[in-house]
Amino acid sequence: MLIKFKRIFSFAINDFNRNRGIAIAAIFVLTITIILMTGLFFFHGMASYLTSQIQDKIDITAYFTDEAQEEDILAIKDKILVLSPDIKNIEYVSKEQALINFSEKHQNNPVLTTALQEVGGNPLLSSLNITTNGDASQYAVISNILETSDFSGLIEKIDYSQKKDTIEKVYSITSNVNVVGIVLAVILIIIAILVVFNTIKLVIENSKEEINNMRIVGASNWFIRGPFVIEGAIYGCIAFLICFLLSGIFAYFLAPQLGVALPGFNIFNYFLANWWILVLIQLGFGMGVGIISSCVVVKKYLEV
Repeated sequence: MLIKFKRIFSFAINDFNRNRGIAIAAIFVLTITIILMTGLFFFHGMASYLTSQIQDKIDITAYFTDEAQEEDILAIKDKILVLSPDIKNIEYVSKEQALINFSEKHQNNPVLTTALQEVGGNPLLSSLNITTNGDASQYAVISNILETSDFSGLIEKIDYSQKKDTIEKVYSITSNVNVVGIVLAVILIIIAILVVFNTIKLVIENSKEEINNMRIVGASNWFIRGPFVIEGAIYGCIAFLICFLLSGIFAYFLAPQLGVALPGFNIFNYFLANWWILVLIQLGFGMGVGIISSCVVVKKYLEV
């Protein structure tokens, strides 16, 4: 068995060297398609980061009456977390902190500053700012819990109705971005498989006389198919090594420019944190397409 495998591997290397020009073309096509797949991988990372940043800025706020004490609000906060496990973050803002935040935000607006001084005291209310983990419907669920709970008497108002349209639009946009990414990935995979398949078909057709000779001398289908399967795997491995190296270089040099457009997102750090996923995608796609294409094309000659 080991001797047969060595012969198959030797035939694969010899065929690779003999058809070096076509082999380089096949590797080039595989490299381009893997790079495009890698581009979708990085696009997914940027889209996910942007989506999370936008969704983190979406929240609803429950304002409490002046009679509500801080310990009551903190107790309500704990109850809300128990009643709604989908909450990502819930922040308590006291009346004093709300006034500080308001003053800092509008310090350059003399009209609001003057109006606040004329009102006198602190007209703002204590509140809980709530962010969820999931879709827009969860905000409606949380709002309903707040309005129907036994502590609803301490709540002055909930701003969900004012933010409802904005929340739904934001989640609709982010959902569409994910759908577009999936559609592009499927289209790209189909195109890539067709292009790579036809390129490898040229490689194997160049060796059809050798396949016929092997059939004449009684070689088994497995023995005939083996060298081309290994050759397809070699194409995939070489293309993977080229793409992985290029991915790291591009991510390193593009990081500063993308950091300006997406503050807080570093594409090179994303590459380092997810390198093993990228290896699986690039190596799996490269070798998978190379091997499957070789098997399918060789089968045509085995059935003759």
